[in-house]
Amino acid sequence: MRILIVEDNPDILANLYGFLEPYGHTLDSATNGYGGLALASQNAYDVIVLDVTLPGLSGTELCQRLRTELNIQTPVLMLTARDTLQDKVAGFSSGADDYLVKPFSLVELELRLAALARRSRGNVGNAAVLNFGDLSFDTATYRASRGGRPLSLTRTGFILLKCLMQAAPRVVPRAELEAEIWGENPPASDALRTHIHALRLTLDKPEPFPMLRTVPGIGFQLVAANDNS
Repeated sequence: MRILIVEDNPDILANLYGFLEPYGHTLDSATNGYGGLALASQNAYDVIVLDVTLPGLSGTELCQRLRTELNIQTPVLMLTARDTLQDKVAGFSSGADDYLVKPFSLVELELRLAALARRSRGNVGNAAVLNFGDLSFDTATYRASRGGRPLSLTRTGFILLKCLMQAAPRVVPRAELEAEIWGENPPASDALRTHIHALRLTLDKPEPFPMLRTVPGIGFQLVAANDNS
């Protein structure tokens, strides 16, 4: 997951980095509300962790602006020392999706973030059109194109493209792609490689810039044309 953390307590921030990064999550952080607003408006995240009490702009105010002004629907988990019903109502009314009271378990936090991200990806999958770079995929009609060029894909190719576009630019582990295609019973052979090869031929072969990138030993990702990393 790519996670934005907006937290002004340096000890809590350090603990979050120390616990979440070894799980393979990519973290960005800000220590005030306006910094968090800027990062959220500039980047795509799987989930956002917001402290309620922040300098400059409170967590509830930040969440409200994300929802109403920027129309950003990324799942938000609120962190706060306040545990009254009124405080929770205020957090949820601002647009937050979950609420965790300090002190909290880091294990529970990671589990809740993963659950929020899974539900969000499911909601995105129900959206009419996915877009990333010059890629477009209408999930209602199963029409995909790159730079206006139609992509002719198999059913499995569409499943892979959908999963990669929903996650982009996050690296999607091989196991996650296999689970999307075959559920809990992936084939013993390396069938995924064959499907990825077919997708790459259709997606990238006619183009000057390859969008489908292999990350050795981990999985695959889509990168935008202006990503030279």
